[in-house]
Amino acid sequence: MAMTTGGRTRIFSGVQPTGHLTLGNYLGAVRRWAEEDQHRADALFCVVNLHALTVEHDPARVRRLSRQAATLLLASGLDPEVCTVFMQSQVDEHLRLSYLMECTASDGEMRRMIQYKEKAAAQRAKGGVRLSLLTYPALMAADILAYGTHEVPVGEDQRQHVELTRDLAVRFNQRYGATFVVPRTTLPAVAARVMDLQEPTSKMGKSRARTAGVVYLLDEPEVVRKKVLRAVTDAEPEVAYDPEQRPGVANLLNVLAACTGGDPRRLAEGYDSYGALKKDVAEAVVETLRPVRERHAELAADPASVDAVLRRGAERARALARPRVDAAFEAVGLLPAG
Repeated sequence: MAMTTGGRTRIFSGVQPTGHLTLGNYLGAVRRWAEEDQHRADALFCVVNLHALTVEHDPARVRRLSRQAATLLLASGLDPEVCTVFMQSQVDEHLRLSYLMECTASDGEMRRMIQYKEKAAAQRAKGGVRLSLLTYPALMAADILAYGTHEVPVGEDQRQHVELTRDLAVRFNQRYGATFVVPRTTLPAVAARVMDLQEPTSKMGKSRARTAGVVYLLDEPEVVRKKVLRAVTDAEPEVAYDPEQRPGVANLLNVLAACTGGDPRRLAEGYDSYGALKKDVAEAVVETLRPVRERHAELAADPASVDAVLRRGAERARALARPRVDAAFEAVGLLPAG
């Protein structure tokens, strides 16, 4: 029989330390993890630093951003007494299970991943594509399946990877016996995908080369205001919510809705100028991020406490993952370690 999680819903999600965390990361995922997910389920949140190695990287920067990401998760309200916060590379079961997922997936499935196609094209222009970029979804599947995860709260851009994870879990169970829980994706209702303020047809991403349209969680208030006030809108005179035809305005309204709890269509009705809308969005973002920035400063001043949280989180994650990963090794015909 498949291993269970004791009857309680289990959640797993993570962030990559490929850049400084953004407003999109916060509104699209992290805030809900803190306000809802950690309280309603057995939740694990991970800095998936192994994924940062799939492209050319500076080791010192990855190390620095990994610590910063973990600190920001805690600053955003993740409580290590309530949920498990840990660093992916400190739990060997992720890599052990990743190989079994590579043995379960097909080459075609990996190459069909939209993110692989996009990132591979960019990496070819820089001189080469790492094999790990192709097999990245197998590691992501291992991240999720190792813990008997029921729900994966992620942004829209990661839905395809979770669907592949589901397929791999079903295939493994059919071939080798019931071992894994088949997870499902959960998406936030508003601002699931915050877009770049300067290029509103592109996601507000951590790794974007051009940063004028990206609001980072640690941006100073005046920097936030400047970026929002310079956001791209369009030539139409009235403020209206139309994501297809008017993505810039729609993005601002989505951000305002996510910060204030409103509905973007109704919010649009309250504005007769882009200037007023941008001013309100800027102030809403500044106030939304203020407690995160303040708490981050406190935690960053005591890095030993963050390290202690990550150590305890890794110990718990390892204890949860090891029995299931050991069972998967046995199921495929591998001899036990001892």
